[in-house]
Amino acid sequence: MTGDKERLKRYGLKGTSLFKQNYNSKAHIVINQGGTSSGKTYAIEQVLFCLACEEEKQVVTVVGQDIPNLKSGALRDALAIYNSSAVLQAMVKSYNKTDRVFEFYNGSIIEFKSYRDSQDSKAGKRDYLFVNEANGIDWKIYSELALRTKRKIFIDFNPNTAFWVHDNLMGKADVQVIISDHRHNPFVEDKLRDKIEGLKEIDLEQWRVYARGLTGKITGLVLNNWYMCDNVPEDAKLIAAGLDFGFTNDETGCILVYRQNGELWVEEIFYETGLTNPDIAAKLTRAGINKNIEIIADSAEPKSIEELKRLGWRITGAKKGADSIINSIDVLKRYKINVTRNSVNLRNELARYKWRTDRSGKPLNEPVDTWNHLIDPLRYVALNKLKSNKSTAIKSKLPYVTQARDSSTFQTMIDDLV
Repeated sequence: MTGDKERLKRYGLKGTSLFKQNYNSKAHIVINQGGTSSGKTYAIEQVLFCLACEEEKQVVTVVGQDIPNLKSGALRDALAIYNSSAVLQAMVKSYNKTDRVFEFYNGSIIEFKSYRDSQDSKAGKRDYLFVNEANGIDWKIYSELALRTKRKIFIDFNPNTAFWVHDNLMGKADVQVIISDHRHNPFVEDKLRDKIEGLKEIDLEQWRVYARGLTGKITGLVLNNWYMCDNVPEDAKLIAAGLDFGFTNDETGCILVYRQNGELWVEEIFYETGLTNPDIAAKLTRAGINKNIEIIADSAEPKSIEELKRLGWRITGAKKGADSIINSIDVLKRYKINVTRNSVNLRNELARYKWRTDRSGKPLNEPVDTWNHLIDPLRYVALNKLKSNKSTAIKSKLPYVTQARDSSTFQTMIDDLV
């Protein structure tokens, strides 16, 4: 009988203990509840590649909330696994980028899909199902997919709050639950581990969820007045771009902010580590951002701002000062904020941008200062371009939104960062 290490070696893969647990599970439904960077998505997809290679004519379906989430998460991991293994490349006949399908020489396929509703999910049958970031997928959609899956179902998610997996699956017969966190992933860099563990000093609830993979309830979100949209309206007026600098551990984040009919429309442009200032300039150019467009950047980086100015960009530092964070949040709360579907990282940040609490759980008048590298540029634009005097104050005719959208249309989850 082939051991797990031998199996991984056969396919030219490097795995973790999560591979062994998922591959060897005898349960029909294998639930992977885990903190950030635990490697659960990567491990499950390694299992799926192995199963597709070992058995002929297997249909494997990987399902995500939507295509942008798949592209930035599960599909990106799958391509990394495929590209890292000459053995897998030799066993895969083709990869169709348009349809997002790996076709194997033995007749197996791995397909990456999303479904609009339960009716849409009735199409097709499969041998294996992987529901990625399941707390972004409706129970009715999952139910239809599960009914049409013959052999095994894998599920993963970050447990920021309980949902249908906890209510309808956990504790049932033929269901196995695997709880993991970054300590199960030997490939995580020490600096990222320190960042994750550092949540304990900032917010104990977030530490329980993201550092230990325990089911929590993220309460006290700073901004509840945002919604997902497909695109920015063509007649929306561009206000400015927002830019936050990062490099090694923190991402450099850039967004475009528009206004139409008293509402804001926000589009993520890029979100990456390791970008130098020339890299940033190149990305702005590739994104089609004209050098006449005003860019509001983090004023704590005057050297970077000056360098980008010398490269021809119209960039200025955000107007900071006493209570600038709270003031910018207050400005943003005046608007309905529409975030494009493709802005996956911004949506993920907004879903966990919450007020700090003291050790007793009492909210403090200060947001948690972590994973906010697209929210900060949004605040910079609010400080510089939206905070106006009484004579020019923006007045929206829309009612002020105090509650988050209905869970059926507002279900945003945390990306597994691996």
